[in-house]
Amino acid sequence: MIAPTTDPVLSSNSAAPLTQYSPDINPEALNEKVIVIVGGSNGIGASLVELCCQNSAYVCIGDIDTSRGEALSRKCLEKWPAISDPALPPKPPRATFHHVDVTDYQSVVTLFDRTFQIYKRIDHVVVTAGSMETGENWFDQKLSLQSVRQAPSTKDLDVNLIGSMYVTRVASVYLRHNRGPGVDRSILLFSCAAGFKETPGVSPYQVAKHGVQGLMRSLRPYFPSPYNHNLRINTICPWMTDSRSSLTKKVEDRWAKEGLPVSTLEEVARVSAAVLTDDSLNGTSMYVEGGRAWEIEANLDRLEPQWLGEEPSRTLALGQKVLNEAWAA
Repeated sequence: MIAPTTDPVLSSNSAAPLTQYSPDINPEALNEKVIVIVGGSNGIGASLVELCCQNSAYVCIGDIDTSRGEALSRKCLEKWPAISDPALPPKPPRATFHHVDVTDYQSVVTLFDRTFQIYKRIDHVVVTAGSMETGENWFDQKLSLQSVRQAPSTKDLDVNLIGSMYVTRVASVYLRHNRGPGVDRSILLFSCAAGFKETPGVSPYQVAKHGVQGLMRSLRPYFPSPYNHNLRINTICPWMTDSRSSLTKKVEDRWAKEGLPVSTLEEVARVSAAVLTDDSLNGTSMYVEGGRAWEIEANLDRLEPQWLGEEPSRTLALGQKVLNEAWAA
């Protein structure tokens, strides 16, 4: 169970300026839920796997890292076994692992097929799988007329953006089945601070994370409709976490010298679980810094007349209304 904080906070849906988001979760919110965590073998994903299993959820870990994924699955089975009533059919395993490559569409489909076969339904899907190749700068000033002929790696784009789109597409179908009335279903995508702030030197990574934000924003008015998918979709935008293995020692030393905040994996997982299980949240982006979180989408909307101007903001709103109604028709 995630302990509630005592500081009062405004609703993430409030039109007023937002204060710190308080990650709170009902003790029953994860109980018996079936959650697919893609990228769950390591880092934040692994912490979220443990948090969900600890709170009696069933978790399918999908990852390319088979050894760590299988070890984590065994750990969850041992620490939080699903105890069955002898008079009832046996419960499914608390955790399972399935190898998945998010850049391979059929691999993603197979992951959901296997999860559905074991658990008969899926309640929530989380995409934490990510890649940051810091060794190659697409726009390095040292590029020459000869070296620019060699195509750069697209791994960051393929994993972070295309992989998120593949999982979201497949998840949107599987989440609709074996649902029952009044049952909440959601997708939680991982962007990061680079999804809304510039990060020098990792252009493909930043483009991909902006794309994840765009994916969520494109679907948040469409997914919740009862006549479409009736799903929620949100993003988590962590800043620096203690899984920062891709950073140079120079950056880490400077970060520590300046006293800048670092979130633990558990803190980001706690915010993620709260967003995952709060059925009032759709279309939100939680910026996580030093274990604290703020929802940024409502403030972007609230302050639009200030940063865009009142007249263009009114015109834009009318045009968006026309586009949305035309596409809905």
